[in-house]
Amino acid sequence: MSKNVKYIKQSSPFVIPTTDGKIMKEHFGHTNDNSDISIAKMIAPPGWSEPFQTPDFDEFSFVLKGKKQINIEGEIVILKEGESIRIIKNTRVQYSNPFEEECEYIAICLPAFSVGLANRE
Repeated sequence: MSKNVKYIKQSSPFVIPTTDGKIMKEHFGHTNDNSDISIAKMIAPPGWSEPFQTPDFDEFSFVLKGKKQINIEGEIVILKEGESIRIIKNTRVQYSNPFEEECEYIAICLPAFSVGLANRE
């Protein structure tokens, strides 16, 4: 990045393709501008879940709408609208939405998300 650049405004996030109905729009990260951090807006439909993973990054989640269920090494945590959480890297975790309404949230990964760093099972 040039020294003269003062900011980068993002109005065209990269839509990460999925097969599970989840919508992932990465505003900053490896897919968009090769940032060291990734910031994405997610929409998880009712009934959605993903495999367990033990990522090599810290993941922060902030719920904008609905609820999100997180299985953290066997402990179930429900994150509600307006709540946030930080999952420390190398922690076995599974994210899901077993609820009747969609969950809209912001996910931030440090270092930036990549499939290789997620270590999905």
